[in-house]
Amino acid sequence: MRVREGTAVAGLGFVLAVTAVWWALALWPLPAEAPAWLARTRLVCFGAAPHTLPTGAGWAVLIGEPVAMLGALLVVWGRDVTAGLVSLRRSAAGLVVLRAAALLVLVGLSAAGLRVARASAGMTPLDAANATRVDRPAPPLRLVDQHGDTVALADMRGRPTLVAFAFGHCETVCPLLVRDALAAAGAVTERPAVLIVTLDPWRDTPARLATIAAQWHLTGDARVLGGSVAEVEAVLDAWSVSRVRDPGTGDVPHAGLVYVVDRSGRIAWSLPGGADAIASLVGGL
Repeated sequence: MRVREGTAVAGLGFVLAVTAVWWALALWPLPAEAPAWLARTRLVCFGAAPHTLPTGAGWAVLIGEPVAMLGALLVVWGRDVTAGLVSLRRSAAGLVVLRAAALLVLVGLSAAGLRVARASAGMTPLDAANATRVDRPAPPLRLVDQHGDTVALADMRGRPTLVAFAFGHCETVCPLLVRDALAAAGAVTERPAVLIVTLDPWRDTPARLATIAAQWHLTGDARVLGGSVAEVEAVLDAWSVSRVRDPGTGDVPHAGLVYVVDRSGRIAWSLPGGADAIASLVGGL
């Protein structure tokens, strides 16, 4: 194999290796003891919390970057890549390398597909053991709901309340998180209040909250809350909600958490979804 062909094939191997690492970082569930920098990198790059899938922008990065690198490689060295692969096929050792590479790609795609299918179906193992005990007063929360009414967390004293943060244009984490909160609320004898605070007040304006509520199938007294950018940002800061807004797309990568607030207005637990787990914690208050 000529040097130029070998370099081109090595470049193809590099693209595949980088893609594998990229996808593993985005999709592999992080253990509780994972370093903070790793969780932060995952959140900023892909909008994926430790137990959730990437956001729409995250998927665009996951798919777009490898496609762009592969496209650039083929434009510059397309003929050399083809010639190099043909040369590999002509030798026994080269054929073993090609088959091993193909097997690894197949295994990687299967693992990624299984991970996405499990998460999309709500099958990621979540139970009360995943919850973090908080036990502190809930920060102030006073915003407008989809009916145009002002809603304050303080008004919910005397009943459990579920508080989560999401946004209308989110197509991955947010719908699952809202679904889990609603399912948990419906599974408890004393139905808790459900408050979903927008992370995107720029697009989730008060006028759009009714549309978002219908999109998420909010019923009864489940509310989606918003307000001016300053009002919503103040609430998010008070609740220490980690988020990074992409000024180009408007997407807001964020950690997907549901907070269980007890009857006295204290945050008792936080956990990354899971209807059964949330219902179990609410029932134990």
